[in-house]
Amino acid sequence: MPHLVTLFTGQWADMPFEEVCRRASEWGFDGLELAASGDHLDVWAAAEDDDYLAAKKATLEKYGLQVYAVSNHLTGQCVCDDPIDERHRGIVSARIWGDGDPEGVRARAAEELMVTAVAARRLGAQVVTGFTGSKIWKYVAMFPPASEEMIADGYADFADRFNPIMDVYEENGVRFALEVHPSEIAYDYWTTKLTLDAIGNREVFGLNFDPSHMNWQQLDAPGFLVDFADRIHHVHCKDSKRRFNGRNAPLGSHLAWGDPRRGWDFVSAGRGDVDWEAIFRTLGGIGYSGPISVEWEDASMDRLVGAPQALQFVRDNLFTPPAAAFDAAFSNH
Repeated sequence: MPHLVTLFTGQWADMPFEEVCRRASEWGFDGLELAASGDHLDVWAAAEDDDYLAAKKATLEKYGLQVYAVSNHLTGQCVCDDPIDERHRGIVSARIWGDGDPEGVRARAAEELMVTAVAARRLGAQVVTGFTGSKIWKYVAMFPPASEEMIADGYADFADRFNPIMDVYEENGVRFALEVHPSEIAYDYWTTKLTLDAIGNREVFGLNFDPSHMNWQQLDAPGFLVDFADRIHHVHCKDSKRRFNGRNAPLGSHLAWGDPRRGWDFVSAGRGDVDWEAIFRTLGGIGYSGPISVEWEDASMDRLVGAPQALQFVRDNLFTPPAAAFDAAFSNH
C-alpha cells in the first residue's frame, strides 16, 4: 500500500483553513498535518466544543481530507525552554503567555500539550508532532564549560515535565513525536538517545523524522532511521541546501533566512542535499507505514508552485524496496 502524503499547515497559517483544505485537495494531498495556528485548529475548542469539532470535520469531509497528525510545535517549545523571553511571546497565544512569568508560561504550555492529545483523539489523529524546548540548549557552545551535572539536570527537567504530559497521551491513545531539531532537548543523534533514556523509553514518546535538520549538521539520516526505527512516529519531507564555502558556517551567523551569507537554508524536497532515495529506501526497510508530510519552508520559491511540486516529487520517488535490497544497502549501520 502506498504511503499517504499530507500537507503540514504550519507554514500556511496566514491562509484560512478552508482555503488550505481546498488547495490541498485540488493538488492531490491525502490529508493534513493540522497545525494549532491561525484559524486552522484551536485545540481547546476541538477538545471541548462538539459544534466546533463537527464544523472542522465537515470542512475536511467536503474536500476529501483527513487529519493524520496534529502539530503544536510552538506551544511545546515553551514547556522546557530556559530562558523564556520575548521570543516566546512572539510565537504563542496570549493565553499561554499570560503575564509572562516563565514558570507560568511553562505550566500553561504543558497543560495545552495535554489538551492537544484530547483534540487529536477527537479529530481521529493518532500522532501529535511538536517540540519540547530545552533547559540546556543555551549550553550548546560548551563554553564557559557546562558540567556533567548541569547537562544531567536538563534531561531530568525534561523528564519531570514531559512524563505527566505523556500520561495523558497514553490515556487518549495518542503518540507524541518530537521533531529532532536545534533548540530541542534532542537535536542530533546522541542527544536523541539521551532524551529517550531520560523518559524511560516510553513507547508513547517517539520522533518526528525531518532529514533537513540532519543534513546541515552532516548527520547520517538513513543510519538514524535504522537505529531509531521503532521510534519513528511521523515523517516530514523537507530539504536543505548546504553552502559551506570557507566563510559560511552551520550555525548561520545570526543571519536572516535567505541571506546568501548563511551556510545553509531550507529548500523544496528534491532541490537540496538530502539523499531522498536512501531515506525512502530506509523508511521502507524499517517498515514505516505512516504518512509523509510535506513541510514547505523554501523562501526562494512560491509555495503555491512548490507545494504541489513537492507532492509530485514524493509520489515519483517514494517506494518500498525488497527487504534483501534494504539489508544489503544498510548492513553497515
